Amino acid sequence: MALTVRAVRDDDDIWRIRDFLRQVFLLNGRQEVSWHVARYDYWRWQGVENTEHFRLAEVVFIWETADGQIAAVLNPEGRGEAFLQVHPGLRTPRLEEEMLGVAEEHLAAPGPNGRPGLRVWASDHDDLRRGILTRRGYTPGDGPEHLRRRPLSLAVPDAPAAAGYTVRALGDVEELPARSWVSWKAFHPDEPDERYQGWEWYHNIQRGPLYRRDLDIVAVAPGGEFASFCTAWYDYVTRSAYFEPVGTAPAHQRRGLGKAVVCAALHRLKCLGATVAFVGGYSPAANALYASLGFAQYDLLEPCVKEL
Repeated sequence: MALTVRAVRDDDDIWRIRDFLRQVFLLNGRQEVSWHVARYDYWRWQGVENTEHFRLAEVVFIWETADGQIAAVLNPEGRGEAFLQVHPGLRTPRLEEEMLGVAEEHLAAPGPNGRPGLRVWASDHDDLRRGILTRRGYTPGDGPEHLRRRPLSLAVPDAPAAAGYTVRALGDVEELPARSWVSWKAFHPDEPDERYQGWEWYHNIQRGPLYRRDLDIVAVAPGGEFASFCTAWYDYVTRSAYFEPVGTAPAHQRRGLGKAVVCAALHRLKCLGATVAFVGGYSPAANALYASLGFAQYDLLEPCVKEL
């Protein structure tokens, strides 16, 4: 089948991509062969608006059929990365090769040595893509992502908050500074506090189409400061949920707070009708936490790297 490729043009394309990802997700049996729509939303409203400041027309590409249906989407997450989202009924070696060619032309970025390079992500059981990457000169990279999932038919473990802590949903706008600060402390534990750049970025998180404040869960310490957090995104179309991010400030770790906030969100998701939940784990500690909460099944998403 002949396909044409073009860059995204406008917000209509962004919404069409969201519908495409839902369709692909269902066709793949609700497996993360391509991105969950919530991961795309988080990248679009957090990664693009707050972190990387991409111009979407320069980094997102759509392949379409003759009648205008999306067959595949290419996008980065961080700079120098490429993710290939492909309709399972339209996937061919030729399409994968073409997508990789576009990625190498438009998504490569300088590495630590200053030379342009690209990281392309592929499932550990995707023999087609991995074979093409090997033939094109890619080699295995470091830092695989564990794509974890748990059916919500499983009982949610009891996870009471540590003594003196309260687990609840995020409050109104006056709590955004505290929510931003605990995120900074969790993900920048070794950074000096003077590098903190404020809390206004959190407005972009709340602009995400699937954002619900009742699924933005925080653990509040006895002194009133926020100690731990997780945000769950519920897609009612696919009855699936996605966790991003999950974290605990260093001063409050090893008190079961990560478990407490995730379990609180899981209870809420079950009440909303979700039947499966997903979370990505990179570190041994994160993977151990998620496995203990029933996210026992996983696929490995591995980077393949190449200097260009």
